[in-house]
Amino acid sequence: MQLHNLKPAEGSVHKEKRLGRGEASGKGGTSTKGNKGGQSRTGYKSKMAHEGGQMPIQRRLPKRGFKNINRIEYKVFNLGQIEELNEKYNLTEFNFENLYSNGLVGKTDKVKILGGGELKSKFNFKVNAVSEKAKAAIESTGGTIEVKK
Repeated sequence: MQLHNLKPAEGSVHKEKRLGRGEASGKGGTSTKGNKGGQSRTGYKSKMAHEGGQMPIQRRLPKRGFKNINRIEYKVFNLGQIEELNEKYNLTEFNFENLYSNGLVGKTDKVKILGGGELKSKFNFKVNAVSEKAKAAIESTGGTIEVKK
């Protein structure tokens, strides 16, 4: 095989249909675009979500709720999960740097501790938020909590 004798596979290349080249071609007259109207004209482009005069779906459906721009999204960890993470990753201190280096949180995530499950061992926490139940459980095991905003 050489460059001068390369050609496409048999049947992969088709002849282009030549529209509007006289009645004898079978594609003359309106050039398969139908009669009159915007779609038969040159430069036609339909508007996004246009449904031909029917009420568009985004106007038919009702609006619901709102997006609170002041909401703070936290990456949440329960006390039971912390025990499992300790066994898996050997975390002595539960802070953002340890969580990020182990791939448990993203670069811009904020961390919150919730009181689900039980905490058996002593931990030091440096997180963005903590619930009252979790705070009580951590302090009862002898751990410390540092909340940073």
